[in-house]
Amino acid sequence: MGFPPGVRFLASLSLRFLIGPFIAYCILTICDNYLDSPLSSMGRGFLLVFSTPILVAILLVYKDTRNFLAARAMGATLPPYVGDWTPGSILFLKQQAKTSKNGYITDNFAISNRNTFIIRILFQNRIVTREPEQMKTLLATDFDRYEKGEEVRDILQPFIGEGVFAADGDLWKFHRTMTRPFFTRDRISDFDNFDRHATQAMERLKERFRQGYPVNLQDMAARFTLDSATEFLFGYDVHSLSSTIPYPYYESQQLSASSTDSSQRFANALAGAQIAILQRARFADIWPIFEMKKDNLLPHLKEVHSLIDPIVRQAIQDKRQRVANHGGSKVEEETLLQHLVNSTEDPTMLRDEIMSLLLAGRDTTASLISFVVYMLAEHPPIMHRLRTEILSRVGSSQRPSYEDIRDMKFLRAVLNETLRLYPPVPYNLRMSKVGSLWPGADPEANPFYVPAKTRILVSVISMHRRKDLWGPDADEFDPDRFLDERLHKYLTPRPFIFLPFNAGPRICLGQQAKLYIFAYNEASFFLVRLLQNFSGISLALDAQPPETCAPALWAGSAGRKGKEKLRPRAHLTMYLEGGLWVNMKEANPDDEV
Repeated sequence: MGFPPGVRFLASLSLRFLIGPFIAYCILTICDNYLDSPLSSMGRGFLLVFSTPILVAILLVYKDTRNFLAARAMGATLPPYVGDWTPGSILFLKQQAKTSKNGYITDNFAISNRNTFIIRILFQNRIVTREPEQMKTLLATDFDRYEKGEEVRDILQPFIGEGVFAADGDLWKFHRTMTRPFFTRDRISDFDNFDRHATQAMERLKERFRQGYPVNLQDMAARFTLDSATEFLFGYDVHSLSSTIPYPYYESQQLSASSTDSSQRFANALAGAQIAILQRARFADIWPIFEMKKDNLLPHLKEVHSLIDPIVRQAIQDKRQRVANHGGSKVEEETLLQHLVNSTEDPTMLRDEIMSLLLAGRDTTASLISFVVYMLAEHPPIMHRLRTEILSRVGSSQRPSYEDIRDMKFLRAVLNETLRLYPPVPYNLRMSKVGSLWPGADPEANPFYVPAKTRILVSVISMHRRKDLWGPDADEFDPDRFLDERLHKYLTPRPFIFLPFNAGPRICLGQQAKLYIFAYNEASFFLVRLLQNFSGISLALDAQPPETCAPALWAGSAGRKGKEKLRPRAHLTMYLEGGLWVNMKEANPDDEV
């Protein structure tokens, strides 16, 4: 058993801390040998004790000067610095920790009213942006000048290894080439998988509502997407929809006890791993200090690997058996894993890839479904209008087809508006490989200079809520903005103001025909089935754990913060803390429009 991350980190850090005292010792030795009046004992002690902070300050001044001169040479300026000037921005980190516990998801961006700025955290510069033209440069036009970077890779590597969403360069291109051919229109439009699992989800919902209890819809959406994703990716359904679903917190321990079957342990481990990764990402390079006693990620990884690894080994064996039985002739691939083993038999690479795609295929869609239902519960007229469109198109029981979903314009608008206010991946991290230029918000102003090896935080959620980009009603949930004249006024001329699924070469693997992606199809199918079966949705705030409701101090706040009833959070994806507890009215089977 290895040492905890914190112990290993301090061991590696100790050598760095010796550099300053070593330089100080060399200076003192020179002074003793060549100066007639050596430093006093107090001076010697001061130099030895403060040698490391002095060295850090010198290096910071050197880097800042170098970056300033490089920017001026290119006719550019550096983004403005914001934040506090305490050593390492300790006050900012303290405020961030407080915000992560009690604040709103966009509060950390409230440190500045600028759309692009530099903040220095632990002596490292980070550029933060919510400017669409800069995102276009970063994610599309100058894509090759940026990468995920060592920091992101180090944090994600234990969880998804060298999978497509953590890899860079040639390895990323290899993963991309390996997975892209599988995501054809026929595969992402095959609704048999969705239908089986949505039908089971509706049955579980009705069963619990008939018992007189509200349901955690976020949990149900996660089960639906987990079972659908594992069947689509592995050909192995983990059957989480068949395991015990939770009761409200106020019920007896016996009723509310969590299921301990393998599917629920797997789902819990996925969530636990993402929370552990979020904690590491929050503290960047020094995250190991907070894991001095144990590796917080390791128990979750062991649980996840205990389910994934046997599936991967079996897929490799099946492939070898198919080759032996068919003499090397091509056999139709039914799952992504079958497709991948035709490119490699490396079990670690296969696990990394399917873990990356499982997170993308499961968590983003579950997040989208959850926030759509949250908004429908808060806006009954919109819910009834959407239900009317669904019943008009497919009736109260007919299975929707790909064409049905494509033609339901208001459904797509509801999904897009939810993605605008609550993008499943609200933030994106990058690092510049070389010095680069970004356009400023004002075309007449000098561009911004981005130094090489600079960490970059892209705040998609903040950009999606900017009133200068979306209009004065940007904080309102209004799907019609994707249907009326506002679409042509705001989005059509500036498509990069809407980036729910990333942009450029890394764009979501499921995107097809520039309009529909796997997540749209899956979320749409679930919502159609939901509104065919239920005619009313309301929040069950009494079932929500009290600490997960929006705090009273949020009331009256500007923007979405003052409108929330629940607490939106984010690890790798957005979710509602404590779940989404709802009551629903079961529809009359004979309902038609």
